Amino acid sequence: MAEPERPRKPLVWLEGEIKTPPFSAEGRVEAGTLLRQLQEGELLGLPQSRPMPSIGVRCHELRIRDERHNWRIIYRLDSSAILILDVFAKTTQQTPKSVIENCQRRLRHFDQAAAAAAKEKKHEQGKTKGP
Repeated sequence: MAEPERPRKPLVWLEGEIKTPPFSAEGRVEAGTLLRQLQEGELLGLPQSRPMPSIGVRCHELRIRDERHNWRIIYRLDSSAILILDVFAKTTQQTPKSVIENCQRRLRHFDQAAAAAAKEKKHEQGKTKGP
């Protein structure tokens, strides 16, 4: 008997995109397959994914080999979504400092906005309860 399908977490794109070009069609398909696995709750390890603690907790990079480039998709696993922080062609041994700093900044802004929205929602729920 087939297992019931798990709900997929949404992808929240804070930066970057996966399209052809610059990705090859094969690279785009591989990226899509790996992202779908993450959405379905699968935890990926090497060689497809590697933790990125230098960016933050629950942050990882997907590794996509393409015809001309080794692509990286930086993401964070949240309880309700997969946050896409950046997509770039890897050209050096180490992740560039600018990529790490940009991802950290995007996460700070996202987390601040999410906290403000949660606070506003809580405030609105308190108003509707009445005396």
